[in-house]
Amino acid sequence: MCCFSRPVLGVSHTSIFARHLKPGWQGLIYSMQVNAKEPVAMVLPLPVTPGLGEGGLRFVDLSGYAGLFMDMDRLFPPPPASRSRSLNAVDAMPQTLKVQTVGSFVASYAPTRADMARLDPKFRLPEAAWKALPKVYERYGFAVFQLRAGDHNVHPMALEFASATPDTLFFPTVHVHDGKVHPAAEFDHTLYCQTAGGPPLSAGEAWVKSALNAQDAVNLEQSKGLVTAGPCFKQRLYGHRTNEDTLVTLATR
Repeated sequence: MCCFSRPVLGVSHTSIFARHLKPGWQGLIYSMQVNAKEPVAMVLPLPVTPGLGEGGLRFVDLSGYAGLFMDMDRLFPPPPASRSRSLNAVDAMPQTLKVQTVGSFVASYAPTRADMARLDPKFRLPEAAWKALPKVYERYGFAVFQLRAGDHNVHPMALEFASATPDTLFFPTVHVHDGKVHPAAEFDHTLYCQTAGGPPLSAGEAWVKSALNAQDAVNLEQSKGLVTAGPCFKQRLYGHRTNEDTLVTLATR
């Protein structure tokens, strides 16, 4: 799912969309419902190509398209006469990170773990969580969204980044909800993607191809180019599962 800087009461109904936008760049859209007693930061670790600094990631404002994932789900109508069902430290480093307003969020991008120290302390991950996360995160960049307190749906958060894993689509699904990294966690995710070839390859659940093309239900202009014309694929991750990110190998034509 994602990593929170402080404990949250609950996170549910997570939807994530991924697509390769151009060679070397991946788009990502993320939405969820979160309940927090106090303002928190949601941190998305991402395999950004090292060495690009803050130019390795760009935020996209989708505050004007809060219903994007509702539209995307319309691409997958249930079969006729059936009911839907649940499936199972750098030289000359500036003192602070650049802060951007992205819709209703305040967002920052930390190109390295060391750059996370430039955030307000209350929006940093606990040191214990860093030590428990996979070592590969030492090479990642981190998108940070500051969220308000309360129980609310989060409008789609979107970005595009230079991917260090261009042969895969990356979905940030690891959980840190209580300051700790547990070996397994409860998942409530719907993953969506578009590919240039056939359906994504997966050793787990099968990907379902949409009955409609994206342009039949999704406003492509309002998606700011992150969603394109053509079919989509969907997968549900639900229940008690290994706490890890999801990397999807793409089929070739």
